[in-house]
Amino acid sequence: MTIQELKDTLTAQQNTPGDLLFKLDNGLIIPPYFHITEMGIKTKHFVDCGGTLRSEQNITFQIWTADDFNHRLTPTKFLGIINKALSLPYFKNTTLEVEMEYQHDTIGLYTLEREEGLIYKLISKKTNCLAPDKCGVNATKPNPRKCGPSCC
Repeated sequence: MTIQELKDTLTAQQNTPGDLLFKLDNGLIIPPYFHITEMGIKTKHFVDCGGTLRSEQNITFQIWTADDFNHRLTPTKFLGIINKALSLPYFKNTTLEVEMEYQHDTIGLYTLEREEGLIYKLISKKTNCLAPDKCGVNATKPNPRKCGPSCC
């Protein structure tokens, strides 16, 4: 989901009663008293295992929970955070994908999709070989224990 798509769904939900919720892909619902502690842009420049220079950029949100059990983030409040950030010069690209950070056992990275109503699903990000033709791995079924001679 792009930041613009998130804005659009939140705008459409501003008058929807109920709590805004985030659900992990294992079915666990993040407690409804979560906070969005930061919104940022993450730029990553890297070389893949085949030697290709790559770059990616995402809008990131960090979800955090504390013991303030009455705290609730409505679609309108969440939209306010987004609009405040998007008013800054370095947040102008609204086609960037959203990446969510949430600490369960460790900090996990997730993509975002709308499930239904006020529920958004966090989909765990996975690692993968970006140069399977050079590493000798099957691109459709990567094997984390097998790596070709030109990578790793």
